[in-house]
Amino acid sequence: MAQGTLKIHSENILPIIKKSLYSDKEIFIRELVSNASDAITKLKVLIEKNEASISDFAPEIRVKIDKEAKTISITDNGLGMSASEIETYIAQIAFSGAEEFVKKYDTSNEKDKIIGHFGLGFYSAFMVSKQVEVISQSFNTSNPSSHFVSDGSNTYDLNQIDTQPIGTKIVLHIDSESEEFLEEEKLESVIKKYCSFLPHPLFVGENRINEKDPLYLKSPQDCTDEEYKEFYQKLYPFEPAPIFWIHLNIDYPFNLKGILYFPKVTERLEFGKCFTKLFCNRVYVSSDIKELLPEYMTLLRGAIDSPDLPLNVSRSYLHMDKTVRQLGLHLSKKIADKLQQLYTSNKEDYVTLYKQMEVFLKLGNLQDEKFYERTRDLILFENSKAEWISIQQYLDAMKEKTKSKVYYHIDTSENHFLQLFKDQQVDVLRSTSPIDSHLFQHLESKMPEVKFQRIDGGMDDLLTSQEEHQPKEELLQFAKDSFKDHQVEVELKPLSSQTIPAFVLIDEDQRRFRDYMRLQKQDFSQDLFGKKKFVLNSNSPMVSKIEEIQKNKPELAKELLAQLYDLSLLSQKELGQDAIQPFLNRSMKLFEALLCEKN
Repeated sequence: MAQGTLKIHSENILPIIKKSLYSDKEIFIRELVSNASDAITKLKVLIEKNEASISDFAPEIRVKIDKEAKTISITDNGLGMSASEIETYIAQIAFSGAEEFVKKYDTSNEKDKIIGHFGLGFYSAFMVSKQVEVISQSFNTSNPSSHFVSDGSNTYDLNQIDTQPIGTKIVLHIDSESEEFLEEEKLESVIKKYCSFLPHPLFVGENRINEKDPLYLKSPQDCTDEEYKEFYQKLYPFEPAPIFWIHLNIDYPFNLKGILYFPKVTERLEFGKCFTKLFCNRVYVSSDIKELLPEYMTLLRGAIDSPDLPLNVSRSYLHMDKTVRQLGLHLSKKIADKLQQLYTSNKEDYVTLYKQMEVFLKLGNLQDEKFYERTRDLILFENSKAEWISIQQYLDAMKEKTKSKVYYHIDTSENHFLQLFKDQQVDVLRSTSPIDSHLFQHLESKMPEVKFQRIDGGMDDLLTSQEEHQPKEELLQFAKDSFKDHQVEVELKPLSSQTIPAFVLIDEDQRRFRDYMRLQKQDFSQDLFGKKKFVLNSNSPMVSKIEEIQKNKPELAKELLAQLYDLSLLSQKELGQDAIQPFLNRSMKLFEALLCEKN
């Protein structure tokens, strides 16, 4: 068996790094400023270990633009490099000085602040540069200052120069395709995006970028509401204040700090797009962290910072592994615990917040089994008495009246039905969200004995009068004949109230399927749902009057029944666009007939 060694030609690998490793040109500034921050952190470790002596050490990173020379310089006063270290850490691709340093000084308090891991960040400079210079002086001043120059090919120049201040200065000679970064406003905005939370003072020109540490590093007990709101505005400058937040400080099984905010819900919700910002050691990585957060949690805002998350080589994306899955589950539990705490401590305040976040909570119950188990009793609905109760509380209160059926309505157009239920002392819940039909179906699968029904979705015994009534068989047959060409099935029932002359009965399952099709914006034919059921109230004086008219003026009675049918559809928000004009024409015709009769 023959063995060999894989060979990599630097003249081939460098163009790949330059063009394909990073997804966005602007990442070069993140990588180079992060390297500068690491250099300062390393020097602080050495000072802590008494392996370096710097009097009055005042760390800083300075980024400057020279428009005339078309250069950007990044200067730090960190530990610097000797010529041999430049050859090791700069000229040797994918050798991570940060990784080596962390292994050597694993017990230092500062080592967790080191950002780099892969030894490739420096080469991001060539995405925007035709030439890069490195001028460095090691903290060990017995080593002379060095000057490294590379044009991105597989050759470089390295020379000794006159003594420079301790630290490193990188000079980028910007290529013609990247001159946008020579605009201070553009460069400053990119640096603010990625490096606002760096631990060491960072300047663009004379402007300080990172004046404050991120709030998530503080203990929750030391944070005020105003500070939480101020931090939110820093993350999302143009959004209204959040409704509440959860401060995360996790040490096990992984290290994570952060703050998750529940935003004020706007009319338009954006599902699938993630807004929470991921940081690694205080450097912004991405908001594209759908691997970390379940879909329902993408509605949240905030910042999460963890050195333990597995990033890809360009430090722009998460790798999906056990840690990421565990973290998503842990965040879900933290949110559930916080919601339970809010509910238990002050239900009135919880209800106020709940109105803003019910979509989040309902989505979580649909998508996350464990979240459902923890929060199912935190989903509330307003009942007929304007109280906010859970489904279980409804079932407990109504078990004698409705057995295991839950009645609901969607808006005030069903008020005439609501009165029927109130008369029978049957509670009705108010459904306000488009996803409620999905939630009801989900709850029915969890509780097979329970059935959700909209109040106009079935003829229950509690809605009909138990008194003996003279049947109106002739009217029923007349009505059936009148609608035989319209896919309408007619029934005659003695309702417990005289105020409702008629209504259209819509099967619950058919309604849910239709609502689902509409939510998915899919076209469908009404014929798909079969016949509509038109229920006439035999206790209604209006229906009795139509019965009398039918005996002498059958055509007028037919028109009145059609008008009553359309009025029922209209009151239940079921009248289609194509039926509006015939309804208006018939209204005018009946109005004219009434005026003629009066005259």
